[in-house]
Amino acid sequence: MDACTQALHLLEQEVHGIRARLDAQLPYALQMPMVPAANVSDAAMAAIEQHMQAARRQLRLRITHFLRRLRQMQPTPRNVADAQHRYALLKLYFHAALTHFEIFAEVLTQRSQHGTGVWLSGLDVAAQDGLRQPGVLHDVPPVICYVERGHGGAIRRARTRLPGGGNNPVSVIRMPRERMVGTGIAASLFHEVGHQAAALLGLVNAFKRALQQRFGVAQPPPVWQAWDRWISEILADLWAVSRVGIAATCGLMSVVSLPRAFVLRINLDDPHPAPWIRVKLSLAMGNALYPHPQWARLAQIWELQYPRSQMTARQQQTFAGLDQSIGEFIHMLLAVHPPALEGRSLGSVLRLPDRHPQALLARWHQVRPRPQQMLAETPTLAFAVLGQARFSGLLPASQELQVIAELLQRWALAGYLPWRAGSKELSVVLNQRRPLAAAFA
Repeated sequence: MDACTQALHLLEQEVHGIRARLDAQLPYALQMPMVPAANVSDAAMAAIEQHMQAARRQLRLRITHFLRRLRQMQPTPRNVADAQHRYALLKLYFHAALTHFEIFAEVLTQRSQHGTGVWLSGLDVAAQDGLRQPGVLHDVPPVICYVERGHGGAIRRARTRLPGGGNNPVSVIRMPRERMVGTGIAASLFHEVGHQAAALLGLVNAFKRALQQRFGVAQPPPVWQAWDRWISEILADLWAVSRVGIAATCGLMSVVSLPRAFVLRINLDDPHPAPWIRVKLSLAMGNALYPHPQWARLAQIWELQYPRSQMTARQQQTFAGLDQSIGEFIHMLLAVHPPALEGRSLGSVLRLPDRHPQALLARWHQVRPRPQQMLAETPTLAFAVLGQARFSGLLPASQELQVIAELLQRWALAGYLPWRAGSKELSVVLNQRRPLAAAFA
């Protein structure tokens, strides 16, 4: 066998190996050892499996085409080089398919961890609830969550390009392990949900159009250039405040409570606002949506924690300019009319009457005897009520986490057992028959 013939033969065998590896890849449903309550939703699993099946089918077609062409080639040096080039491209497609598999496998494998898997399933339900809003978002994608070490959360949005090609069939939210406590869960979760909502509604582009209409062909002032640079993260923060009220801002304050050098650093190459002004912005957005003295009190606390006297002269000047423009910026932001909202303003659809602090406190007093049961039917509202009660001094942090843990279990089990999340039957299953009111006294 001459060298050219052997080269083509080796390539053929390598491609047969790729096809064998592809054929050996089982559906996730046959590989993931998890308790049923920890499963992702049927919609999410179906979307992932359909995506992977389509990717494998496309790759098999490429393999068949390559082998057919290879067998028609004459063993010449030029054809060997051409075959090698085509083989290298085929390997890239194969590696992309494996990358897609590993992305979802990493998320799904955590469902087998004791305790963690059920919590993640409950977070899936809460995230999906935080994305829904009747009359605003239609045909929302499935959402799945996982945890990872690190300080910040992240999202791989649905319908965005995956590494190597193809669109992501589901939203994948990464939750930092250190945020899996009380208010921090809600702040991180609904901020990432906000990124998906903003993409579905086209909010970033809507704001940029409004900014262009405001300043025309002239370049916006530096302060507005900063708001424009940070708008994606600001919209995610706005969505979180809209969903869970002051829980979002308190969670944000916890995330960015870092050494002063980090909190006061302004970097326009970073899509996140400087932490000091980001908290002030969250407070102002909360007050714009749900006016109440609590936002001013918390703003005063933030300025005590990171006083302006510790800023350099340049930082004081920059932050003062940003701070003074917050009111005008938020007024403009809430007045934006994205096409997806069909003539309604952003502020009108994000302002939820049952998330006003007084409404949340009234709700807390109603559910206080059995919050884990009485809040179970409304996941996003549950986080808002608990966060408000904690901020108002009515719910100790340790008890808040206990209630949230039980709620996560309920949301996970309600997708598996034939009972609603707030049913008495589920209380019996979880042995939650004793009221918790005494713990909040």
